[in-house]
Amino acid sequence: MSLENKKIGFGFTGSHHSQVIVLKELQKLVDERAEVFPIISNTVKSIDTKHGKAKDTIKRIEEITGKSVISTIPEAEPFGPKNPLDCMVVAPMTGNSLSKLAHAQTDNAVLMATKATMRNNAPIVLGVTTNDALGLNGMNLMRLLTTKNIFFIPFGQDDPFNKPNSLVAHWPSLCDTIEYSLKKEQIQPIIISYNS
Repeated sequence: MSLENKKIGFGFTGSHHSQVIVLKELQKLVDERAEVFPIISNTVKSIDTKHGKAKDTIKRIEEITGKSVISTIPEAEPFGPKNPLDCMVVAPMTGNSLSKLAHAQTDNAVLMATKATMRNNAPIVLGVTTNDALGLNGMNLMRLLTTKNIFFIPFGQDDPFNKPNSLVAHWPSLCDTIEYSLKKEQIQPIIISYNS
C-alpha cells in the first residue's frame, strides 16, 4: 500500500529526547508523498530543554511538512467532521498523554485531533515512549491496546535493568505501522527486543 496522498495527522507530545529520531521518520513519511498535518502539544510549543529550543523544533517540523503547526484545540477540532484524516499518529507519545487518552481527556491540540479522528472511525497510531509504561501507566497501555482503531508502533524495553518500567517505540517501523493501520491491522510483532 502506498501512503501517497493519504492525509496523516502527526501529533508531537513531550519526550524531547525522542524528537530528533521522530523527525527523521516524519521526513520519511513526507518522502512517501503523504500529506502531513503537524500538531503539537503545549509542552512542545513552549518548553526549551537540553535537547533543543521549542522554536527550533517547531521550525524543523514546519520545514519538513511544509505546513504551519496546529497548536490549539479550536485549530485541531475540524479534523473531526470538516477535514477528516486518513490516519492520526501520535509520536512520541508520553506516559502523560497515554494516560489522558485512555481516560478520554482532551486538554491540548494533539488529543483533540486524536479524538476527532476516533470519532470518524479512522486509525490512530501511537508511538509510546515512557519510563512508566510497565508501572502505573500499564493499565492505560492495556486499555488502549484493546481499543478499536488504535494501533501501536512496535515497542520494547529500551533499558530493562536500569529502567524496568520503560518502553520505547521502534521508530523505523512508523511508516509500516501506518500502512497496516489503514487496513485496520496491527503490525506484528508488537513487542520487540532491543537486544536482538
